[in-house]
Amino acid sequence: MFQTSIGPSGVSPGYMRPETAQGIFVNFKDLYYYNGNKLPFAAAQIGQAFRNEISPRQGLLRVREFTLAEIEHFVDPEDKSHPKFPDVANLEFLMFPREDQVAGRSARRINIGEAVAQGVVNNETLGYFIGRVYLFLTHLGIDKDRLRFRQHLANEMAHYAADCWDAEIECSYGWIECVGIADRSAYDLRAHTDKSGVPLVAHEKFPEPREVEKLIIVPAKKELGLAFKGNQKMVVEALEAMGEKEAMEMKETLESKGEAAFNVCTLDKVVTINKNMVSISKEIKKEHQRVFTPSVIEPSFGIGRIIYCLYEHSFNTRPSRDGDEQMNFFSFPPLVAPIKCTVFPLVQNQQYEEIARQIAKSLTVYGISYKIDITGTSIGKRYARTDELGVPFAITVDSASSVTIRERDSKQQIRVNVDEVASVIKEVTDGQSTWGDVLWKYPTHSS
Repeated sequence: MFQTSIGPSGVSPGYMRPETAQGIFVNFKDLYYYNGNKLPFAAAQIGQAFRNEISPRQGLLRVREFTLAEIEHFVDPEDKSHPKFPDVANLEFLMFPREDQVAGRSARRINIGEAVAQGVVNNETLGYFIGRVYLFLTHLGIDKDRLRFRQHLANEMAHYAADCWDAEIECSYGWIECVGIADRSAYDLRAHTDKSGVPLVAHEKFPEPREVEKLIIVPAKKELGLAFKGNQKMVVEALEAMGEKEAMEMKETLESKGEAAFNVCTLDKVVTINKNMVSISKEIKKEHQRVFTPSVIEPSFGIGRIIYCLYEHSFNTRPSRDGDEQMNFFSFPPLVAPIKCTVFPLVQNQQYEEIARQIAKSLTVYGISYKIDITGTSIGKRYARTDELGVPFAITVDSASSVTIRERDSKQQIRVNVDEVASVIKEVTDGQSTWGDVLWKYPTHSS
């Protein structure tokens, strides 16, 4: 974490968070309660994160302070299906599985439903979020042909992760990781449980009590202490963490030979366990509920990187009307354009200016951001000026009863009554209709 100093003297060290997720994990008990003690559920957070970047560079791409948005979706580790997965299952987009990377092949278009069915993507919930991230980025205006999902190689994966994919966007700096979608298993909740002593677990109540066979491992701490002294705690923890297969194999070896070799990862060595050091058995118990630590699927969005790539993907040039110069413009989709429309009186005329102000008031009522320009500059220059800002629509007041609406990318215009113009802009900028829809509905206008 990024270390800093706190207080007037600077003697108290502080550490700035490298991600927003941990605040969600430590509040898991409350979040689980608020959701009626049921899984699955998700929590999202957006805020500043900090990394001790050695060499900040590349504009917004490599910085020490950045905006991070993360979703933590908690699921039952034994059931990672998702009820809404069919909504994205037919999506097809560029994916780069690790097998293709190792073989030197290029990214290829893969159906996300097939990728989950074939085990390329670990589970439905992970596949669902990959599909939703694809839809989110393309709706923002990211070029789908310059967007790919790359699976982490084995040496990139965190030791606890079940699977991890990065949404990478191609820009002038190459392929840039902008969103990470990871199945972090139950690692975070278990780590917080171990350090705090507070069990961060979920419960599944059974309709009827179930008889289950339980593995019972009881280390003999006295014997282990005599044998391993200061390392006793790590040996005990390693024995208690054994899986059923490993434990039963050790039991069989101890009964036949009296001792067994045992690898203790935290000591990074193999030790000898004698028969009197541990008791391993199975018992039949009645259970009324299942207690488990949930897994978490995490999409993590680097907001600055996404915005930077959106700028690059939206930047375009086209010849001026006379063809003597290149005009720059941003083709932001109406949904994300900071300014939705501009309002221009065609000429400096008191009546037109008054109508422009009335339209501006109605746009304010609808919550639409706009710029009003009543200067005497030519209409062509005003169009070019707002195209450079990425404003998708321009309203030109050229009569007392109706106005024209010009669309930035196509330069097509329609004629709309003054009292309808705000609702038309609202409809298109909210995504309820497309420009094609309104072009069909209203008469076109040629300048």
